[in-house]
Amino acid sequence: MHAVTKPVPVPFLDLTAQYKQFEAEWLAAIRETGNRGSFVLGPNTQAFEKECAEYVGVKHAIGVANGTDSLYLSLRALGIGPGDEVITTPFTFFASAETIDMVGATPVFADILPDSFCLDPASIRKKISPKTKAILPVHIFGHPAEMGEIMDIAKQHELAVIEDCAQAFGATSGGKVVGAIGDTGSFSFYPTKVLGCYGDGGMVTTNSDAVNEHIRRLRNHGAAKPFIHVEIGMNSRLDEVQAALLRLKLKRIKADIEGRQKVAAEYTKRLAGTAVKTPSLPKNGTHVFNLYTVRIPKRDAVRQALTDAQIGTSQCYPQGLHLQEVYKKLGYQPGSLPVCEHATTETLSLPIYPGMPLAHIERVCEVLRAALAPGAAASRGG
Repeated sequence: MHAVTKPVPVPFLDLTAQYKQFEAEWLAAIRETGNRGSFVLGPNTQAFEKECAEYVGVKHAIGVANGTDSLYLSLRALGIGPGDEVITTPFTFFASAETIDMVGATPVFADILPDSFCLDPASIRKKISPKTKAILPVHIFGHPAEMGEIMDIAKQHELAVIEDCAQAFGATSGGKVVGAIGDTGSFSFYPTKVLGCYGDGGMVTTNSDAVNEHIRRLRNHGAAKPFIHVEIGMNSRLDEVQAALLRLKLKRIKADIEGRQKVAAEYTKRLAGTAVKTPSLPKNGTHVFNLYTVRIPKRDAVRQALTDAQIGTSQCYPQGLHLQEVYKKLGYQPGSLPVCEHATTETLSLPIYPGMPLAHIERVCEVLRAALAPGAAASRGG
């Protein structure tokens, strides 16, 4: 008798393998940082800010503690506060809306486009009121938002634009890198991101000298100079150890993005002809595939089949922010934003990371095809 080979699990993301690529260089950088004795806002942070600004194509990049802070500090520096409204997407991580509340403003949710899952410019126009002060588009899953139309709307109505680039480092729109188009760009370097550190980290990008100066002050307790404070700020600084790693990873970002795009192309090719709706590509930009998010009929049954096969997945996002408990006060009802609400019933993110083995891609597609076959759900008791 032949031994039965157990299928190898397919992780949603393999950070351990990635770490091993950088381990020697990063540990050397940590030792160098320790020997230098500079751990906060030191030479690594300063160098990374300069290198990040050059990559994005802006005058300024300000390292902060995390992506949430990068949004909050952007809103603060642009003067958004109580009585103001900020139009954003309900199909995103909570921080995109949460930070609007944190500055005392009100998030106003517009609907999304069915293919890119990004904000629909037509829906944005319908949500503008005399209280609207800004638009906060999210480049969701690595797909750039419709920035040409969004910037036209902002210019017409004299609105600020805060780009949420947390999932889209390196994506482009209209020939520009995201984060260089609006008034500010907000980045997260959480470990799962396209450019991720091994802890928390964030960045704000801008071409405004005034915004740059203001955020640098706000991230350091509102201090104009040591122990002299001119406003209430916060402690939000990118530390030296994480900056050292991010400098190493930034040097390889082109290869990492191309690696993600290669995995995405392989999925799209292998899933052609199935009921899986694969991600759309931007007409005037590039997708960096922080996540490979598909639309699948009977999503929950298919996801269970993948889980049973030890294949990692993620459901981003199970419920639109406009319908969540925390935002009941805003009065949205089921059906208010139908495109978003339909997306939450069908979307599923499949495993993707640079260097993902072809055998893993093949296995994911094989299990997907089997799960979508006629009678598959019934055979599992679904």
